[in-house]
Amino acid sequence: MKLKNAIVTGGTSGIGLGVAKMLLSKGYRVFATYVGPDFTENIEHFTPLKVDQTRRAEVYGFINEIKKKCDTVDCIVCNAGMSIRKSFTETSDDDWDRQMEVAVNSHYILIRELYSLIPAGSRIIFTGSQMAVHPHATVLSYGVTKSAVCALAKNLVKEFEGTGTTVNAIIPGFVATPWQKEKPEQIKQNIYGKTAIHRFATVDEVVDAYRFCIDNPFVNGSLIEVNGGYCYK
Repeated sequence: MKLKNAIVTGGTSGIGLGVAKMLLSKGYRVFATYVGPDFTENIEHFTPLKVDQTRRAEVYGFINEIKKKCDTVDCIVCNAGMSIRKSFTETSDDDWDRQMEVAVNSHYILIRELYSLIPAGSRIIFTGSQMAVHPHATVLSYGVTKSAVCALAKNLVKEFEGTGTTVNAIIPGFVATPWQKEKPEQIKQNIYGKTAIHRFATVDEVVDAYRFCIDNPFVNGSLIEVNGGYCYK
């Protein structure tokens, strides 16, 4: 049986890797972008490709690689994001541009350039953030990029109207990824206190929301919050 093809940006750790493994279990061949240390785990039908999405030339290089290897792209999960933790007045033009390039511009380009390869009935899912809903205490620019991600997902629905291809965004709260585990205990306890479940989500709990969007063909144009009741007080 011919495998379907999926792309997961930022797909070698945290939520991205969880989504990639879920897609593999559903019979997809998965191509994942990542930056940082080499990904050395050998997983069947999983191709990790080092792509710095702040560099537009590398994004186009990735797109060309996909066009060489795939006749169709049946699922795109736009998961990669970037947070540069500086105050509003200390954030430079370059800081702003790099964050916007990863979360918004690179994904816009990816979907536009692969549009002709996306068959009817495909799935496009973005990873948003609670920081798009609740203003971030310290990183304004990150929250704005995630707000733009949600707007991009909503607007792309019109571009795929009538095709059966759906576009949605998952808006996680705080998730127990390696990055979050590095937070000081005092900060984690403060977050727990704002969350009705009193803990971070597991990766699997968040991945279930992506699975729901893939399995249900009527879910379209939705911003699905998975936050454990964040800011319930």
